[in-house]
Amino acid sequence: MSDDRETDTASESSYQLSRYKKSPSSLTNLSSSSGMTSLSSVSGSVMSVYSGDFGNLEVKGNIQFAIDYVDSLKELHVFVAQCKDLAAADVKKQRSDPYVKTYLLPDKGKMGKKKTFVLKKTLNPVYNEILRYKIEKQILKTQKLNVSVWHRDTFKRNSFLGEVELDLETWDWDNKQNKQLKWYPLKRKTAPVALEAENRGEMKLALQYVPEPNPGKKLPTTGEVHIWVKECLDLPLLRGSHLNSFVKCTILPDTSRKSRQKTRAVGKTTSPVFNHTMVYDGFRPEDLTEACVELTVWDHYKLTNQFLGGLRIGFGTGKSYGTEVDWMDSTSEEVALWEKMVESPNTWIEATLPLRMLLIAKISK
Repeated sequence: MSDDRETDTASESSYQLSRYKKSPSSLTNLSSSSGMTSLSSVSGSVMSVYSGDFGNLEVKGNIQFAIDYVDSLKELHVFVAQCKDLAAADVKKQRSDPYVKTYLLPDKGKMGKKKTFVLKKTLNPVYNEILRYKIEKQILKTQKLNVSVWHRDTFKRNSFLGEVELDLETWDWDNKQNKQLKWYPLKRKTAPVALEAENRGEMKLALQYVPEPNPGKKLPTTGEVHIWVKECLDLPLLRGSHLNSFVKCTILPDTSRKSRQKTRAVGKTTSPVFNHTMVYDGFRPEDLTEACVELTVWDHYKLTNQFLGGLRIGFGTGKSYGTEVDWMDSTSEEVALWEKMVESPNTWIEATLPLRMLLIAKISK
């Protein structure tokens, strides 16, 4: 996963941030202490790598595809043939406008996503397209191939129609049978937590909410959230014995570059000490229930950043400013830390939390 969050040309967003303008409690005036002015004018869209609508349509039908590794080209070829008996996004007319998308997991960087054309008004689309990945075979053996089917409506919104996942670590590339076209039943979305349950290490941190003094008024109108990233423990090694990690912070729903702060990179250790404090101001009391602190840990290597794990600290309600969002998914431990911070202003609340796989919201430019 590249940390420069990929943009989807067709804007696979599940909602528009501009909706927040209707709410008086939108986080439009947050600013960070790094001299970055405001939490952007809230008009872009927040998206996730798994963006789109997952809940509304039943998952049914099958997909036919084949995979092959072409040694001479050092390429993985995914031959997407067709789908059969897909769910109908347009129930009245019994049709969908489906396309197929593939990812290599867990690294869904810019290289990771390939798509077929969208075919209109059909539940049995025939694609006969080859999706190609330039990738070394050894790296491929550490990946999973995710093949998903989506309906795209006239407003370019996407609805999930089903997926198949193949573990390439156990795939027999020499077996000729494995190069033949096969039918696979489409399945429901893998739960985010189930994507990667292995240990990603922990982060030791402390949070504090500091209401701004407001002479003459009883209740403060705004305040600051202070995030003290102390250290990480037992980070996973992705590159043999090398690790050069840093922590990045974004206050969702804002994903603009102005919202981001990060620590310096600390090398040669799986338990880096950062002792870095980040400050975000402009938080009104009501914003505390709608916002979420996303902390992500990355391994910086040459020109790329590899995702190691992250936290989302908030109330975990699944909603933000009245809109359902997939990033408001805090675990019980993350929620507990946020609750204590809100209940105990002007006090550092410390915790050591397990890092986890996140479906990361995209950066709006």
